[in-house]
Amino acid sequence: MTGDLNPLAAQHVPYFITSPGETDRMLWMVGIFLVGLVMLAGVIYFKLHALPEHLSHGRASKTQIEIVGVLALLALFTHNSMFWVIALILAMVRIPNFEAPLNVMARALLRLAGHQAPRGAPPAPVAEAAEPPAPDMALPDLPATAEGK
Repeated sequence: MTGDLNPLAAQHVPYFITSPGETDRMLWMVGIFLVGLVMLAGVIYFKLHALPEHLSHGRASKTQIEIVGVLALLALFTHNSMFWVIALILAMVRIPNFEAPLNVMARALLRLAGHQAPRGAPPAPVAEAAEPPAPDMALPDLPATAEGK
């Protein structure tokens, strides 16, 4: 500090006390620290909200990953933590694959019906692949029973 000091003032003053017109270094250090702290808190907040999505990648099906992502976004924008908890639980639970056995059954039914489904392509829907019986085909006669007479 420049100028004469008051005789009652301490001879040594801390570095953050500045004289008029000088740069306040303590203000700049605290400001930079607070900006860094706010940015770090934001990164942690967004990482925490993305945790269910990170957990579900590689473990779940595409549909399950999309549902978890939508729930995580709903939790982020609505600040409703129930969506985040549901997304976290859904990300940790493995949902069985129901589509593969159904595709195998559909292919087997197509083969039984006389249609040949291509090996690499997914099977055609059963409604389109099955041909309706010809109208001129007659049904076989069933033997008459005692109740039918």
